[in-house]
Amino acid sequence: MGILRKAKTSTLTAAEVSALWLQYLGDSMAICIYKYFLNIVENKEIKTILESSLQLAESHVLKITEFLNSADFNAPIGFTENDVNINAPRLFSDQFLLFYSYIMTIHGLSAYSLAITNLERQDLQNYFFECTTSSKELFQKIVELAKKQPKFTSVPSIPSPDMPQFMDSPGFIENLVGDKRPLSSSEISTLFFNSMKTGFINSLSLAFSQVAEQEDVRNFMLKNVKLAGKDVQSFDSILQQDHLPIPEKWDNEITDSTVSPFSDKLIMFHAGFLVNSALTYYGASIGASFRSDILLNYSKVFTHAMEAGAFSFNIMVKHGWFEKQPEAIDRKSLSQDSKK
Repeated sequence: MGILRKAKTSTLTAAEVSALWLQYLGDSMAICIYKYFLNIVENKEIKTILESSLQLAESHVLKITEFLNSADFNAPIGFTENDVNINAPRLFSDQFLLFYSYIMTIHGLSAYSLAITNLERQDLQNYFFECTTSSKELFQKIVELAKKQPKFTSVPSIPSPDMPQFMDSPGFIENLVGDKRPLSSSEISTLFFNSMKTGFINSLSLAFSQVAEQEDVRNFMLKNVKLAGKDVQSFDSILQQDHLPIPEKWDNEITDSTVSPFSDKLIMFHAGFLVNSALTYYGASIGASFRSDILLNYSKVFTHAMEAGAFSFNIMVKHGWFEKQPEAIDRKSLSQDSKK
């Protein structure tokens, strides 16, 4: 019985391997990025945020390696010092470095919450709860500092209704061909955040397009700039129809440097990660939207993100940059080999 219990504790489910594997890739990438950021940042308060972000990423990589090794899984290669040039010239302003940390901390919190729901081992659950707590504390510090920055844009406020109200018509047809009802709070929230997050993809892709070395990587980034730009404009136009503010744009926080701080492998992985995250957010936003014009818009941007995701995957495979996760046993291959 003792042997069985030992084997049980050292075994990981597919969900647990996936959660650890993906977090390792993301945090090994973050280590490269924040080391470069710390070499160019000038604002002391923003520097403190970046230092905390780097420390968290480094601690995560060490802990994940322990979990995987104890279960006889090799940690992925991920990203190393070969994927970053910390001495590259400044590519981003200090404000953009803080904005980057804000967006990526949001992604981390979402990933940790999702991972927890699929984990069976209590030690892994506790680990991801700890990740959530530490990222929550970091996120709160980022928000407080971001509020002091010139480019901070708050989510629009709405008036409080005098009494409870109920919809008297679905209004789907009217929303397409006639007057549209005002946006609901959930629609405002998702449109605003999707505009901000997609704007982040647009600006980061613009920066990457300046410094990427491979022609197909540069072309992909330029395509991403075009698609993401259209999607941001579609979100903003709906908000502006109700005279609501839209998020700040960040293109002018990118310098004119053409020297890459990062490898093309890291650049493509980062782009693919953001595109896949966008698919998740767009899907969730569809469930929070009830105007048919908004639903149609999400259908379009979802298609754009799927197209970008397929392109990024193909480029990474082509260059041998896509590291395979552990897979199920290939029963078909085994059966064919046994016949030889």
